[in-house]
Amino acid sequence: MIFIFNWEVPILKKEWLQALPLKEILDVQPVGGGDVNQAFRLRTATGNFFLLVQPQTTASFYAAEIAGLEDFKKAGILAPRVIAHGEIQGDAYLILNYLEQGSGSQAELGQLVAKLHMQHSPNGKFGYALPYSGSSITLDNTWTDSWVELFVEKRLDVLATAVADKGLWDQRAIARYKQVRPQIVQLLQNHPSQPVLLHGDLWSGNYLFLADGRPALIDPAAFYGDREFDLGVTTVFGGFSEQFYRAYAKLLPFAQGYEKRLDLYRLYYLLIHLNKFGSTYAASVQRVVQQIANY
Repeated sequence: MIFIFNWEVPILKKEWLQALPLKEILDVQPVGGGDVNQAFRLRTATGNFFLLVQPQTTASFYAAEIAGLEDFKKAGILAPRVIAHGEIQGDAYLILNYLEQGSGSQAELGQLVAKLHMQHSPNGKFGYALPYSGSSITLDNTWTDSWVELFVEKRLDVLATAVADKGLWDQRAIARYKQVRPQIVQLLQNHPSQPVLLHGDLWSGNYLFLADGRPALIDPAAFYGDREFDLGVTTVFGGFSEQFYRAYAKLLPFAQGYEKRLDLYRLYYLLIHLNKFGSTYAASVQRVVQQIANY
């Protein structure tokens, strides 16, 4: 193991740190890195860096995140830069430049997300070159011509099976999902989806403002899909103001009927959380299922 623990705070061992491709590490501080990774701020003689570590995992664990960050860079989306990645003593790591935080404009954040959604799929298909690999589930991103296939068959259906297998959905909940599934398919088939570059996990913890006020996107789970996917995710836990949505809509107006379709993406995101964190999210999932059933 790479960690020793002092009052439940992870501390990287000296010999592990010395194997990193960084010179003169002066200080290491654990920081928030979400619910998947161990995260640290590294202060070195040449500047600060952000280190993500996934213990006892191969270096390929970070492949999809790296690909997403590289695609953001090509699109001119402000995001962390990949400095180095690899594996040390059986532990995967990813080093990014450290973004010093400040405060900024929700309107500029909306413009940034709209810019992201203006990047179209390189082959005109939905999906991505790599699968989505989270801490609790892996989802297939194989390229497809159909948004229904990618989103319903490869995401919603897979998540529904996962929560049922864990006993987090009883037979009544499973039957309710099967009942509303045709409505979900119809709602999507009636909407002309276009495959654009998505963040894939756009909740309020995955954006920040730099010290100079510019907005940046972090921790992508990128793939090419309908832009309403990201917008639906933004509505689950809040953190995006009316100014965000107004600025976004000035560049990319909302399509007719979007309000109903956003519920489909709220359902997805709550199913992700139900599968990962358990029954705390069961009631929220069922409320969204009922909302869809009422359409």
